[in-house]
Amino acid sequence: MTLTARAHIVSAWPLSELAIQRLREVADRIDGLVEHVEDITDKNPARDDLARRIQDADALITSPMVTRIDAAMIASARRLRVIATVSVGYDNVDLRACSERGIKVGNTPGVIAPATADIGMALILATMRRIVSGVEFVRADRWKGETHPYGNDLNHKTLGIFGMGAIGAALAHRARACGMRIIYHNRNLRSDIDPTEARYVSFEDLLKNSDVIAVTAPLTPQTRGIFDAAAFAKMKRGAYFINIARGGLVKTDALEEALRTGHLAYAGLDVTDPEPMPASHPLLALPNVVVIPHMGTSSHETRDEMLQLAVSNVIAALRGEPLPAPVDLPELRVSAS
Repeated sequence: MTLTARAHIVSAWPLSELAIQRLREVADRIDGLVEHVEDITDKNPARDDLARRIQDADALITSPMVTRIDAAMIASARRLRVIATVSVGYDNVDLRACSERGIKVGNTPGVIAPATADIGMALILATMRRIVSGVEFVRADRWKGETHPYGNDLNHKTLGIFGMGAIGAALAHRARACGMRIIYHNRNLRSDIDPTEARYVSFEDLLKNSDVIAVTAPLTPQTRGIFDAAAFAKMKRGAYFINIARGGLVKTDALEEALRTGHLAYAGLDVTDPEPMPASHPLLALPNVVVIPHMGTSSHETRDEMLQLAVSNVIAALRGEPLPAPVDLPELRVSAS
C-alpha cells in the first residue's frame, strides 16, 4: 500500500543513522528529541515538549524507560496512528486509550531474551558467589590477612522462574549449564518444554521449593505487587531473589524487610520500584543487595535490534500493513442502548 501523504514521526528514543534512513522511506519529518534516553523522564520538562510535539505526529517511538504515554497525551495527538515502544513491556502506554482511537501499538519481543537472560544469570552469580562483596573486599585492602566472603554453589540448587516466556526459557538454559534444577510458574503449563528440563509448579510451590527465584514475568494488574511480605515469608530462609522484569512486581518495603531480617540471603535487582532508585533509598544501604540500573538490554547489538524492530513496526503501520510485532489491544465493549 502506498502512502497518500508523507508522515511526521517523533522519536523519544535515540535514533541511529540506519533507523533514520529507514524511516525516511515513509516520513518527510523526523523529530529525534534526545541524544540519550535519560533526557526525557516523567519529571522532566522535556516530557511537556514531547506531548506538544506529538500533537501533529503520525507515529511515536518511545520506551518505558522514557515516560508514560497516558490517555491525556494520546487524546491530544490528533493524527497519531502508531506507537512503537523499544521494549517488550508496554505498561508505559495506555492501551485502552489507543484502542479507542484506533492507534496501533508495537513492541520488541524475542530480540531481548538472550541479553536479558545474561543479566539474570550474572545477578545469580553475583549474589550467590558474592562477587560484589569480593570486589569491595579487595578495594578495601583486606585481602591480606582476612578471609574473603564465602557464597553458595549453584550446582544442585533449585532455580524457580516466575514467568516462563522467552527470557525465562533463555535463563533456564543458562542456569542448567551451571547444574541448577529448574522449576517454573507461568499463567499456563508450557507443553513445548520438556518437564525433565523445567517442571511446572504452582506459585505456592515455587515460593516454598526454590533456592533462587528469578522474576521474568510482565507487569500486569494481576502480577503487580505479587511479591509482597506474604510471598517472601513463604520462601526458604536463606533463599536468593532476582528481578529482571519490572520493579512493580515487587513490594519494595517487603523485600527490604526480608533482606534486613536475613530471611532472604541476597537480592539481585536490575529493576526497582521506584526507578530510578535514589542513592538515599534504604534498600541500597543493605549489604546483601546488588542493584544495577536496568541493564538487561544494554548491549549495543540488542539495543540496535530493538530499535530496528520498532522502526519496522512504524513503517508497517504507516503503510497500512500488519505490524511485525503487534501488541494486542483491549477490546472495547459497547453497551446496548
